[in-house]
Amino acid sequence: MFRLDGRVAIVTGASSGLGERFARVLHAVGAKVVLVARRADRLEALSAELENSLVAPADLSIEADRERVVAATLEHFGGVDILVNNAGIGQKTSVEDETLDQFRFAMEVNVTAIWHLSKLCSPSMIERGNGSIVNIASMLGHVGATPVKQAHYCASKGAVINLTRELALQWSRKGLRVNALSPGWFRSEMTGNMATDEASQNFVKANTPLARMGHAHELDGALLLLASDSGGFMTGHSLLVDGGWTAR
Repeated sequence: MFRLDGRVAIVTGASSGLGERFARVLHAVGAKVVLVARRADRLEALSAELENSLVAPADLSIEADRERVVAATLEHFGGVDILVNNAGIGQKTSVEDETLDQFRFAMEVNVTAIWHLSKLCSPSMIERGNGSIVNIASMLGHVGATPVKQAHYCASKGAVINLTRELALQWSRKGLRVNALSPGWFRSEMTGNMATDEASQNFVKANTPLARMGHAHELDGALLLLASDSGGFMTGHSLLVDGGWTAR
């Protein structure tokens, strides 16, 4: 039930980190993957390893780019079965230093792009009578981040979680499932040097019941559960994979 043979999956933010991992995992269980990110060279390198994949370079803060990604997918593969909204931005900054443009840009990439891509993919999924949208949120959409100060990130990820619930309710009787995957601290470009910085590691160990950052493969099962038929009775849910952080 975890197989995705012949299904078409769009993965945003696929040029590095968790997004690249997600694309590899979906491909490994049979999906045809559409690789979306700004860095076309990295996407091309990944596509060379993943048979029958499609490269779709895009800046997801731009409406026309989002439309082009979905149009290219429909033209090349004829439909969409899975959408993994992984692309996101965030940086450590206090509210005093946070700019209005920075906040607006985070909401555009982290929330508006998810809403728009989901809306664009939904007709194909409805036509097929089956579809799964997996929005990559964060444990910081459930709780505050301070002392890692990033109000724009927390606000946007909280919005993603409730957007997930509403889309799930609107589309559930049309064959679409919409869920969120909310990771804790994992190695990625966004977490930067946390994995090697002693103070950061002490912070993670002191506040995570499992006393460490997550390993990338520890999201594989959660992703496949939400994307495949094995999670067929799950919708509107935010699945936390955070080492117990939010259980405190």
